[in-house]
Amino acid sequence: MSQAIRLVTADELQRMGSDARYELVKGQLVAMSPIGYSHGATVARLIAMLGRYVNDHRLGEVVTEVGFVLRSNPDTVRAPDIAFVRNDRVAALEGPRFPRGAPDIAIEVLSPEDRPAEVGEKVDEYLHAGVSVILVFDPRKRSVAIHRASEAGVVLSGDNAILEFGDLLPGFSCTLGEIFK
Repeated sequence: MSQAIRLVTADELQRMGSDARYELVKGQLVAMSPIGYSHGATVARLIAMLGRYVNDHRLGEVVTEVGFVLRSNPDTVRAPDIAFVRNDRVAALEGPRFPRGAPDIAIEVLSPEDRPAEVGEKVDEYLHAGVSVILVFDPRKRSVAIHRASEAGVVLSGDNAILEFGDLLPGFSCTLGEIFK
């Protein structure tokens, strides 16, 4: 006799509070383990660079670990390591609940235990939900995979490779060497 799986909603996940580190994928809880040092350092450097640029140019908000409801019935809630939301969309996403809708930029930093198939699924979910660009940083390979809905994925590697965001963050650029110190 098979047992029915009980699906969890975005509201139920929210009520679990900040002690629970989960994402929700098609109504099923996915545990998120604590991050390692390289992951945390990469995220911190990116937040500092992007946050300063976005604030100086008044482009929107840079946030970390915010749960975005990407899909409903069953619910999918993803919490990118870093997300950027344009000024004209911030008010619609602010509030006490997980925002319904996708950020403009989603950034994930790989951990050693991340599996390529799971990362690919996450990228597909972000693209399907309307994220303009998804960046997947790999601290071990010192590279970043850039995914956009309208283009084939691109991988940048090497300390001199230049990261830019085009119209989303006009004028921003940095080298991968600045990110992967």
